[in-house]
Amino acid sequence: MARDVDIVLFGASGFVGRLTAAHLAAHAPAGTRIALAGRSRERLAAVARDLGPVAADWPLVVADASDEASLRTLAQSTHVLVSTVGPYLRHGLPLVQACARAGTHYADLTGEVLFVRASIDAADHAARTSGARIVHSCGFDSVPSDLAVLLAHQWAQAQHAGPLASATLDVLSARGGFSGGTIDSLRLQLDTARRDRHARALLADPYALSPDRASEPDLGPQPDTFGPHRRQTSGERTGEWVAPFVMASYNTRVVRRSNALLDHAYGPRLRYTEVMAFSGPTAALQATAVTGVLAGLTALLAVQPLRPLLDRLLPAPGTGPSQRTRRTGRFHLRLDARTQSGRRASVTIAAQGDPGYAATAVMLGQSALALALDGERLPARAGVLTPATGIGNPLVDRLRRNGFTIDVAA
Repeated sequence: MARDVDIVLFGASGFVGRLTAAHLAAHAPAGTRIALAGRSRERLAAVARDLGPVAADWPLVVADASDEASLRTLAQSTHVLVSTVGPYLRHGLPLVQACARAGTHYADLTGEVLFVRASIDAADHAARTSGARIVHSCGFDSVPSDLAVLLAHQWAQAQHAGPLASATLDVLSARGGFSGGTIDSLRLQLDTARRDRHARALLADPYALSPDRASEPDLGPQPDTFGPHRRQTSGERTGEWVAPFVMASYNTRVVRRSNALLDHAYGPRLRYTEVMAFSGPTAALQATAVTGVLAGLTALLAVQPLRPLLDRLLPAPGTGPSQRTRRTGRFHLRLDARTQSGRRASVTIAAQGDPGYAATAVMLGQSALALALDGERLPARAGVLTPATGIGNPLVDRLRRNGFTIDVAA
């Protein structure tokens, strides 16, 4: 099917949308046809003006997440549609379905288990039929986690070391801010889970995003880390302390979906976890403080009478961290993997820039460019996918060229 453009960025006038548009303007190869889409032509025009001459000829497309006819037209106009319009559980499913039916590749930034499960159930068959790659979670949720395990698996294959038995992602540092949109997504998931018993069970299921729950191995409980504790290795405590990582309850499900989509090639009995790791004399205090902040925020968001107070204190939807915070932010992650034969590998992924915004704009922008331009280098797969299974190594290469440190070592 002939398409008007290569990439449409939907939600281009929102906070993350503007950052992603700026990345595309600076890094898309000459000749890449890009359009900006959203509800307001005036706001889109302002974004294009801010981008300068490079975006002077970019089409501006008015579309609304609640207007399915406009979404169908939007999906049919482009090879790749990138959405920053959340919360995705509220706004995202009609656009995913439109892309799946039109054979249009799709990428977003969701970190919402309930939305992705709904997307799988509603759009996977149509996307596999049309050849569309629906790639969720192309930002800090969940590109570093998903690619790190993919690279550990590829290392184990190259070393003939056998399948992976376990892998733990340590967040060694993550400095940045958060936006009103992130808070809004968390609030919506909590509200849905409170009303819906099935949603609560789904959020608690470590294989919530797996394509066939019945085919998953029975590994017993795989709980996420909920409290601070001193790490144990080979039955002995080390000097490191660990605390919950706010994204672990989502990222771990994405990695398990990747493994299942690859017919459990990582390892049929792979156990995967994510934590924040601290060392040094204040490690216990830091782990306890992080746990307290996360537990307190979740508890306060769950208490309806406190919502008006929190709404005044927390960022509003459409706002986010300052330019200085985005510029000075950074993240440093390390995956420690062990194979069934006892071999060990370490994967490091790090970058400068606020992980949730500056670095996420790079990850989303490069995901879009990979889907649009990398063609036969992409995995031969369609359906509702993950970054590892829908884009894979082309995204690793692109991120390295854009300043990310991605290293694999024994």
